[in-house]
Amino acid sequence: MNDMTPIARATTPKDWETDQEVRWCPGCGDYAILKAVQRTMPEIGGTPENTVFVSGIGCSSRFPYYMETYGFHTIHGRAPAVATGVKLANPDLDVWVISGDGDALSIGGNHTFHLLRRNLDCQFLLFNNEIYGLTKGQYSPTSAVGTRSPSTPYGSVDRPAQACAFALGAGARFVARSYDVAKQTVDVLKAAHAHKGASFVEIFQNCIVYNEDVFAGFTDKANSGHQLWLKHGEPMLFGNAKAGENKGIALDRDRLELKVVDVVDGDWQAAGVLVHDETNRSIAHMLVEMKFGEFPMALGVLYNDPAPTFDDAVIEQNAKASEGKTPNLANLLKKGQTWQVAG
Repeated sequence: MNDMTPIARATTPKDWETDQEVRWCPGCGDYAILKAVQRTMPEIGGTPENTVFVSGIGCSSRFPYYMETYGFHTIHGRAPAVATGVKLANPDLDVWVISGDGDALSIGGNHTFHLLRRNLDCQFLLFNNEIYGLTKGQYSPTSAVGTRSPSTPYGSVDRPAQACAFALGAGARFVARSYDVAKQTVDVLKAAHAHKGASFVEIFQNCIVYNEDVFAGFTDKANSGHQLWLKHGEPMLFGNAKAGENKGIALDRDRLELKVVDVVDGDWQAAGVLVHDETNRSIAHMLVEMKFGEFPMALGVLYNDPAPTFDDAVIEQNAKASEGKTPNLANLLKKGQTWQVAG
């Protein structure tokens, strides 16, 4: 086939909307995430014909229907496997994986792990509402201890999975967090797209029917002082400045763990506040493990340290293997063990 020269063109968020009726519950956080993604695409210079959204099963996985791109609505937990096939078949495609906390960390945990450790060049968005919404509110791998649901009527006794800790443990080279209605979500998505490799973004999403306001402790406007928005090269500061509450995150060097410190008169250096280094994997682990309440919720880009990608390695290997060889299908079919069946 002839090589086609791509023609750069500008798009608007409207170009990424489909004619499909959006079928989520009124007030669902997925609406805000959808709009954030549609706002992001023009800003990263994307084109619908070069973009693919791949999803599994769950409320979040209706996402491909609402993006004017190519898309695959696959089976439960297998979106990473399909996305890997898409990227290897056509490395020029911009691949996005959409999954939920149950889809990605329960039945799909094994597939999510392998996509991240291989470092496939794609964006993996995990919508975390800490519940199974599509199947009527059963507890999920991320549900808090004590969560009452149809499958845990006396309260869950499971220790919940930490999505970003899982990603870091799997070897992810880009890990970030945001929440559905946060204005910073677009910036987080742009940073994820700019990263070459597997970009893992956990997005806290409010399930208005089965787990309403589970994240209100830091997502409500009145609780914005409990958010720690991380920016590379900037001090880790948080608190309600209007109320005179200025705090920061420092390192307890005796115990090698993070601690909250007060910042007096804006002198964060005297308080020992850490400057965020998104290439520091050890600190990223500590930020993820911070217990909310005693600590703020760490948001933004927690870790970003690129490494060679799986798809580049496969392409390079295939090129070397075929170097100097002329394709011959007949010889390939005869290679190895062959036999004839008598008529």
